[in-house]
Amino acid sequence: MIIKLDNPKLLADAVAIISELVTEVKIKVLDDGMSIVAVDPANVAMVIFKLPKESFSEYETNGNTWGINLEDLKRVLKRASGSSSIIFEQDGNKLDISIYDKIKRNFMLTLIDIDSDDKNEPKVNFLSEVELNSTDFVQAIEDCSVVAESCTFVSGEKFFLVEASGSINSFRAEFSEDNAKINGVSKAKYSLEYLNKFIKAQKVSNRVVIKFSDDHPLRLDFPGDKMGIGFILAPRIEND
Repeated sequence: MIIKLDNPKLLADAVAIISELVTEVKIKVLDDGMSIVAVDPANVAMVIFKLPKESFSEYETNGNTWGINLEDLKRVLKRASGSSSIIFEQDGNKLDISIYDKIKRNFMLTLIDIDSDDKNEPKVNFLSEVELNSTDFVQAIEDCSVVAESCTFVSGEKFFLVEASGSINSFRAEFSEDNAKINGVSKAKYSLEYLNKFIKAQKVSNRVVIKFSDDHPLRLDFPGDKMGIGFILAPRIEND
């Protein structure tokens, strides 16, 4: 097998984001592209990453799966410049990573056995779906973090709210149909600790799609032109 990526920043950005949640993953290199589906150690969040075959300048695979330490891969990808290209080749239990720019540089990473079942992207129906500018969403999440440790999403007739309340302070961001596509009526609370990790995916997309239902898991998708990253997060349900 051999795959070549002429824009290594695509993968470098994704790996940096995913490594906020997990340290070891199975990277599937299948006929339709590269993908990762992984759950964080606390079993609270899932990350879903897809880099389609069309994003590569050369793509030949035998349906390989790589067990990878993301910190090791992240350090290697940081060594590639914006003008570099990268070639991945598997040699037994080694992943041969060649960086081409002025000179050819070569790294060998040992593939690891990850003793866990393959994760599959769950199929969930959501009552509400909101699409808006990712910068506006990031700002709202960061503002919530000033006053609290969790925030509430509320979608209603022609409005979407992101609000948070601490012991003495509170915050609310209000979106209308002028600056968001809003469908459905729902309300749910989520951890800002995780959301602050998810919003780093803003660098891959200027849009975010938010799907949720009353007191049910959240689905966040950052659809980029050449790749996409999504997250699923368990709700915070507090007893009165």
